[in-house]
Amino acid sequence: MDKIVIDFPEKELFIRLFGKDIYAVGGCVRDKIMDRITSEFDLLITHNTVQEIINTLKPHGRVDLVGKSFGVIKFTKADHTYDIALPRQDKPKKERPRDHKDFIIEADPDMPIEADLGRRDFQCNSMAVHLEDGAVLDPFNGKEDINLKKIRLTNPKAFPDDPLRIIRAARFASVLGFTLERKIYSAAKKVDLTGLSVERVNEELFKILLDSTQPSFGLEELFTLDALRQLFPELYALTLSIQDSKFHPEKDKYGHNSVWQHTKITVDQAKRLANKSDLSRQERLALLLAALFHDIGKPATANWEFKKGRMVITNNHHDIIGEKITKKIFDRLKIFSWEGYDIRKTVLSLIHCHHRVSELWQNRKIITKKAFNRLAVDVSGEITLLIYLDAADRAGRNETPVYDLDEMSQWIISKFIALNVSKKTIAPKIMGRDLMKLGVQPGPEMGKLLKQLYQLQLETEFVTKKDGLKIAKKLISLN
Repeated sequence: MDKIVIDFPEKELFIRLFGKDIYAVGGCVRDKIMDRITSEFDLLITHNTVQEIINTLKPHGRVDLVGKSFGVIKFTKADHTYDIALPRQDKPKKERPRDHKDFIIEADPDMPIEADLGRRDFQCNSMAVHLEDGAVLDPFNGKEDINLKKIRLTNPKAFPDDPLRIIRAARFASVLGFTLERKIYSAAKKVDLTGLSVERVNEELFKILLDSTQPSFGLEELFTLDALRQLFPELYALTLSIQDSKFHPEKDKYGHNSVWQHTKITVDQAKRLANKSDLSRQERLALLLAALFHDIGKPATANWEFKKGRMVITNNHHDIIGEKITKKIFDRLKIFSWEGYDIRKTVLSLIHCHHRVSELWQNRKIITKKAFNRLAVDVSGEITLLIYLDAADRAGRNETPVYDLDEMSQWIISKFIALNVSKKTIAPKIMGRDLMKLGVQPGPEMGKLLKQLYQLQLETEFVTKKDGLKIAKKLISLN
């Protein structure tokens, strides 16, 4: 029998408390076999009831009961949180459930661990390691699948029983670099995904974007598995929208010049640029979501025009229309903030302004600081993200990977620095409290004056607060 060692901070504590009854299961076992670093450890405890496990763990850390009936507990000690489960079975309430809420989940402490592994999604995840001696339980040949880099269903009923697994299949393929067995596509074909929790769908999409070396793999799997059409119909429309082959020569493996192909390449290029930067995880997600939705307005704005002696496909104002469409998508998916970051506002502004960087470059001989100020304001100071999005968009016309900013992007960055335009410098110099000291009372008139002063600041009529107050006094006297 194979043996492996899975180490984590509280391993010895768990063995001392539960002895031969505790196992590591699922992804952490798979990742250990693949030599992947993981920070998430799922544990399974047999021959103990939920209450017995809680009573045993309580003296050693914080215990949170996720669900008494299905036996899932979260245990936190020294900033490490572990998901602990009992062996269980999923019994659908309906013939074809649409979400996790459609299950009756029964915990059974004495169920054989092999039976519990049989209810899991894919064979590469249907393994366990006995913590006490490192023995590997692999009843479904998951290790073989890992070696073959294949994803196979553990149970033919996996998708109808839990449709979210279809999205997880795309995510695992993308993050792990595995291929899906053909049976998965046919099994997914007739499964209804429209009842899935948007929060869970978002979580899987975000992981595809953030955790994949090339997110396009996962995005294409969502398309092939029919998840794109059901969950993201606006993105599905990109697969049916062609682009001008002269301006967008990029083609998929079947020779199609679709907006979808350009979008996938753009996301991959954005990911490469993000990897070379010091962006936070929140900023990376904002950039990748903006890359994913930046051309969402193209199907609605596609037209043929006779230009330069030939018929050309144009998409005028697709940036403005795209912002509106993305707002509706984010409303539906309940995407607002993420880990304390206003991802909604940032992504929408990036989409709205994603052509403005190129406009600055094209007019670089005549533009003034005013234009840089206005652009910085319109993207709420997220200048770096906008430059990265523009660079990725332009590199999205070519499969050749980019890892550094090109001449245009570097020039734009240098100009923002030289002109001293940043999130800090575009903050209003004159505030309401300053006008109150000059005798202006709060109300509509103060609002109008503040707006006027801010426009003058952006037009570089004043740079310091002192000079701004001088102008404020003049405006007040005129009124």
